[in-house]
Amino acid sequence: MLKHQWMLATAESCTGGLIAGACTDLAGSSAWFERGFVTYSNAAKTEQLGVDAELIATHGAVSEPVVRAMALGALQHSHARVAIAVTGVAGPSGGSAEKPVGTVWFGWATPAGVCTQMQHFEGDRAAVRAATVHHALCQLVALLEQQSA
Repeated sequence: MLKHQWMLATAESCTGGLIAGACTDLAGSSAWFERGFVTYSNAAKTEQLGVDAELIATHGAVSEPVVRAMALGALQHSHARVAIAVTGVAGPSGGSAEKPVGTVWFGWATPAGVCTQMQHFEGDRAAVRAATVHHALCQLVALLEQQSA
């Protein structure tokens, strides 16, 4: 981030701001962390990030189209060049046969485009959320390293 003088924005649902918290725990993060959106409700996704309510109604909040829109919305509603978005089912309730507890969709928006991915994490609510934070940040680093090569 520093090499390119890029800023990061986060758009978080199931993690409730933990990714932003992990970033801002680092001294000097103000040089590369721009802002975090905690969009836990569907209304917040629409109001803060511009996610189309019809997209949520059609695909559900925990879906590839919604996380893609969240990542792009974080860029459009900030001064960042890079964004991380997450939406998932942390549990212990809220899961379904199609989207069981531990299902998380990730979106990373960089100057090269948007990359999305779905993961399933085991464990209780805290374990799912911690694994989500770790995966989101590790994948961001990997994507940025690929783009710098």
